[in-house]
Amino acid sequence: MTPEALVRQRRLLERLMDRDPSAWKGEPEHQKVIRNALGWLDLPSRMRDGRSALPAFAEEVASAGFTDAVLVGMGGSSLAPDVLRRMYPAKRLRLHVLDTTCPDMILGLRRSLDLDKTLVIVSSKSGTTTEAVSLYRYFWQESGGQGDHFVAITDPGTWLDKEARAKGFRRVFPGEVDVGGRFSALSNFGLVPGALMGVDVGALLDGGQAALDHAEPAADLGAVMADAARSGRDKITFVMPPELEPFGDWLEQLLAESTGKETKGLIPIVGEPLGRPAVYGRDRFFIRYGTGEPSPGRSLTWTDLGNQFLHWEIAVAIAGACLGIDAFDQPNVQESKDNTVAVLKSGSVPEEPSDKLDALLEQIRPGDYLAIMAYVPPTAENGRALAQLRERLRDRLKVATTLGFGPRFLHSTGQIHKGGPNSCVALQLTCAPAADMPVPEASYSFGTLWRAQAVGDLQALRRHGRRAAHVDLGTDPVGGIERLV
Repeated sequence: MTPEALVRQRRLLERLMDRDPSAWKGEPEHQKVIRNALGWLDLPSRMRDGRSALPAFAEEVASAGFTDAVLVGMGGSSLAPDVLRRMYPAKRLRLHVLDTTCPDMILGLRRSLDLDKTLVIVSSKSGTTTEAVSLYRYFWQESGGQGDHFVAITDPGTWLDKEARAKGFRRVFPGEVDVGGRFSALSNFGLVPGALMGVDVGALLDGGQAALDHAEPAADLGAVMADAARSGRDKITFVMPPELEPFGDWLEQLLAESTGKETKGLIPIVGEPLGRPAVYGRDRFFIRYGTGEPSPGRSLTWTDLGNQFLHWEIAVAIAGACLGIDAFDQPNVQESKDNTVAVLKSGSVPEEPSDKLDALLEQIRPGDYLAIMAYVPPTAENGRALAQLRERLRDRLKVATTLGFGPRFLHSTGQIHKGGPNSCVALQLTCAPAADMPVPEASYSFGTLWRAQAVGDLQALRRHGRRAAHVDLGTDPVGGIERLV
């Protein structure tokens, strides 16, 4: 029986649309979580008021003299806005997405902004995300506490919701309590920043509705990917034209965080350069946007961004059902956060010794993947050096590779690193920031927080038995990366 036929036999798509939690899990505790996580299926209709209200708000902000907007958030709160920022021209405000605790990047953005003309969007579903709260406090201090220069996007009743109202924020936009962060692209978390840029939010919602109205291809794709994973082809490798590459970062979180648990998962390989056939193992399944059917894999046709958001959310939900996992929780994401808090409370960040790279690489076997976890400033120069390292290691080892900047990836691929198959071999790269500044209302600096997040993540990886090594690049990350190459 084909994977598509299996979906029809089990009525998985119908059960998804009926919000039936038993499609994923039978245990009551899982079903309670799932029941409260399917509101994304209603977003195209639920957000109908935003079609006029959000553009009107954007016009209000532009008329008030704002020229730039800075969104501070992580994971599901930042990835969809970042896709919009990179794929659409700014017709109103210029959008900047700050999803890092690296002090060099924070200071660099701060110096480029006129805060009198900058709107700060504090985006956090829980309202307590460490990175978002720390960055909010920094910009609040820098702006002199001008409440009408701030907007919050958060679920009702959170700490951030109460803080925003107490501090006189210009607006508080509610999240949807039954929509998880990585499924929230067509909620206020994605639409508010999009509207401020001048993106047609109505077109995004129409595209999402079209995906719901014709959901069979998405369900079939989910079943095919799950079948590939069960047969050992769990490295879902995306081949995209340059103009679609930003969408890959959003896909990476959706697949990794939704399916990477219970030692299973669809491991997204995004942004890896194409190589010769000889460098690919038998664990790959290719998804190509454009002409030509990859083998093994699927060729997809790009429609529009709103359509693709919902298309892939349906596909991943169905893949989770086929794999027998709850696609809507993220049990291992909190672990690294707790480790970070413990490190900060200890009063000092331990110095992790530098390991030998070759000793780590010797442990890699066919079917593994090398995850490069870079706690270095996410600059274009560092990105190019890391891409070269990634390609050379892929060609040398003939295994799939992933690349993420810390702490951003903790809110996306971090789940599959710890909860997915034990095929993850982790290379953590760190460097010393060039500058630092204190986190307001905290006893530590941004540089200390950044280092603590790296240490906490490494501890979590080792606790789960992952093969992991730490390499310190010193004060010159590009030079250190080139020496590794």
